[in-house]
Amino acid sequence: MNIEKRVTELVEEKIADRPDLFLVDVQMHGSGILSILVDGDNGVAISDCVAISRHVGFHLEEENAIEQAYRLEVSSPGLDTPLKLLRQYLKNINRSVKVKLKDGNKIEGKLISADGSGISLQESVKEKGKKAVLVESFISFDDITDTIVLVSFK
Repeated sequence: MNIEKRVTELVEEKIADRPDLFLVDVQMHGSGILSILVDGDNGVAISDCVAISRHVGFHLEEENAIEQAYRLEVSSPGLDTPLKLLRQYLKNINRSVKVKLKDGNKIEGKLISADGSGISLQESVKEKGKKAVLVESFISFDDITDTIVLVSFK
């Protein structure tokens, strides 16, 4: 049995009555750490992480699904965790992001929109000797390696 698939099923089962929460990622690391990333349209409370951890842990123990010792970690994605799902992009509309492209270029700008094919960014472009202008551009998900939300302390 694929443990990541089973954990995904357990998390989806636990959050089925919480349309504001969604599963971002499940990974079983070689070091014995089973990590679950859960996000929410309005963030994730510690109590949500605890409830998911207890539900998953209980069922994994009952089923004796993991034979070796492991550590279960349930959390929300950190600030430095790249966006993976369209729902995460939608949640971060109007925030500043840094997009790393497959060709090695990086673009920073305000996330304007997102759909199944890609994102629209508004970036400030300054030409030599001229005033900066706002330029909107579309970037296909096929061209994106990573997107990180930039934190502003203003």
